[in-house]
Amino acid sequence: HNCLTSEQRDEILRVQRSSARPFGVLAEELFGVSPADVETAWAAQYAAIAPRFDPRSHTIDPGVLGVIERRQAWQFRLIPIRREGDETVFVTSTEDLARALRFTGWRVPGPCTFCICDRGTLAIGLSIHYPIDGMDHTFLERVLDDLEAA
Repeated sequence: HNCLTSEQRDEILRVQRSSARPFGVLAEELFGVSPADVETAWAAQYAAIAPRFDPRSHTIDPGVLGVIERRQAWQFRLIPIRREGDETVFVTSTEDLARALRFTGWRVPGPCTFCICDRGTLAIGLSIHYPIDGMDHTFLERVLDDLEAA
């Protein structure tokens, strides 16, 4: 999404140094970048540096699964995988990262961080760790395909 020119980026960085305001907020205010584009760019950057995690093959502490409800796991497409001190670590896909972050921001107490996996792997992980009758990974993949086609 090349929303900004390199000159605009440099201008935002200059203003940011003196104001300590978030880059995305400044991009919106100074150059009219949409919040959705800011969120998409943030999610791509976060996902590029986040660790990878396969919920099918790694052990997940059953006690941490209770941090969210089964419906929430499927709706917001995330799985809590462990605690690190007061921090809860989740796995989600790159495409679902922004949505998962918004959800954990209002629902999960304390800091949350994310690992990344692909959507198909996430769907299988959800069906393993949060099984719902009639809602397995093939169902979720169909729903996700329908959403992407819309």
